[in-house]
Amino acid sequence: MKSILYSLLLLLIPVFTLFSQETDVFHGRPEVFFSFNLQDNEEITILSKTVSIDRFFPETGQGQAYANKQEWNAFLGLDIPYKIETPPSMQVKDLKMKDNVNIREISDWNFYPTYDAYIDIMEQFATDFPEICEVFSIGTSVQGRQIMMARITDNPGVREAEPQFLYTSSMHGDELTGYVLMLHLIDHLLTNYGTDPRITGLIDGVEIWINPLANPDGTYAGGNQSVYGATRYNSLGVDINRNFPDPEDGPHPDGNEWQKETEVFMALAEANHFVSSCNIHGGAEVCNYPWDTWAKLSADDNWWVYVCREYADTVHEYGPPGYMNFMNNGITNGYTWYTISGGRQDYMNYFHQCREFTLEISDDKTPPASQLNNFWEYNYRSFLNYIDQNTFGLRGTVTDADSGEPLVAEVFVLNHEEDSSWVYSDVANGNYHRLLFEGTWDVRFRVPGYYPQTFQDVIVNNREATVLDVQMIWMFSVTDEPDQGKISVYPNPVTSGYFILTSEDEIDRVILTTLSGKTIKEWEGNHSNRITLNTEDIAESAYILRVISDKRMITGKILIR
Repeated sequence: MKSILYSLLLLLIPVFTLFSQETDVFHGRPEVFFSFNLQDNEEITILSKTVSIDRFFPETGQGQAYANKQEWNAFLGLDIPYKIETPPSMQVKDLKMKDNVNIREISDWNFYPTYDAYIDIMEQFATDFPEICEVFSIGTSVQGRQIMMARITDNPGVREAEPQFLYTSSMHGDELTGYVLMLHLIDHLLTNYGTDPRITGLIDGVEIWINPLANPDGTYAGGNQSVYGATRYNSLGVDINRNFPDPEDGPHPDGNEWQKETEVFMALAEANHFVSSCNIHGGAEVCNYPWDTWAKLSADDNWWVYVCREYADTVHEYGPPGYMNFMNNGITNGYTWYTISGGRQDYMNYFHQCREFTLEISDDKTPPASQLNNFWEYNYRSFLNYIDQNTFGLRGTVTDADSGEPLVAEVFVLNHEEDSSWVYSDVANGNYHRLLFEGTWDVRFRVPGYYPQTFQDVIVNNREATVLDVQMIWMFSVTDEPDQGKISVYPNPVTSGYFILTSEDEIDRVILTTLSGKTIKEWEGNHSNRITLNTEDIAESAYILRVISDKRMITGKILIR
């Protein structure tokens, strides 16, 4: 009996050791924070796919990272020297939490709001400035907290032919400098509209979206009354900024299902047409631009260097010596620093043609509240500069030459584009914005069913707008038979949930595809020349309609609103 018990105890020892180790390291939190020391910097690629790297210093091989329990066990197998560290959100002394905040009484944004105060502040922005500000939730976190958004524009509720721009912060819940600075920025824009010509021009010409807090569960992991104990990961122990579809590593590069917070921002990107954006983080001081996932440079690498250089150089002019001078004096290509997969920056650039960079705004993730005004003074001019960039480059509208209706066109700079760098005009109004470094470019506009148009020697200057409006001429494209048939669609655009299709041939089948050729829906024909088709379950967009008869296939365009 003793022998059997002894054998059983031996079997239990490894499990007990692992369990004790995890309990000791995690202390009830979903993540562990630790430093590491690489003997060979080539290990950084393997490490990045194992844990969530927070910062890395290539010159020394030292860095810091986070891991959930699964990641931690995988890390231990790498045999890399490490040291468990106190989480940054549990090191700060001066948090200065505020509740019951009246924004009209705020003279200094030198505090962290409680969760309820945050919601109240956001709602008060809309209440006090209804003529230029809407505030709403774009979704909820795993634990049900609101992910709030402010939309600032001169015509709330109206989708105008102007660029959409997005600032968002604190996707890592313990990186909170940007959280308060984005609240400060909303207030600064709203209170200076109509008196400051620059800010008035920005709000009149750009639809500005600001989400101060992207991971409320992480920020308020210690409870709604304090940001002490905030976590990088969400409440399920997942790093949201490794959870997005990746251009190289597929839809789930981290091996996790998309988190609720991830899905909220994916839906936001799908529903809008953001020209550019910025995702604000902390733990370093540098502008990190695409790509993160692979070594090859962006087609617009010179533009990225230019705008990030403008951001950092402006900060240097107004900040103290030593601030934001990491890597190449405040800017870096992401992969050059260290590679990650599943980041939102690459997701927005590759899948949505939105120019997003990652702003690492402060070495201290959760700085003392008394320092927040200083960071505002260093950065707010650069915040405005980056919004400004949306009004420059090549821009205009693409419409049908006969009807004047807006079209979704591919705007393609010849001998330049790669890796999904081209852009499309907006389905809502035909508005397009191709942000470009100065030069002379040949630009092609293409819409299925229309004759393509190419404009040669289009001159673009930095910090200037080149306006080029394009009217496309419609044609039917026919396959299988050289004889072109005729169809008509009424109404088009479709606004009532259905349309009537009439063809000179008897209709066997109708196929609806995206502009890129993906099939959205198929209908069986009724072998007559007229059919009514329902579109209530089809998303608002421009589509290609293929009408198949026993004679041929006729292709036409349709716009669903």
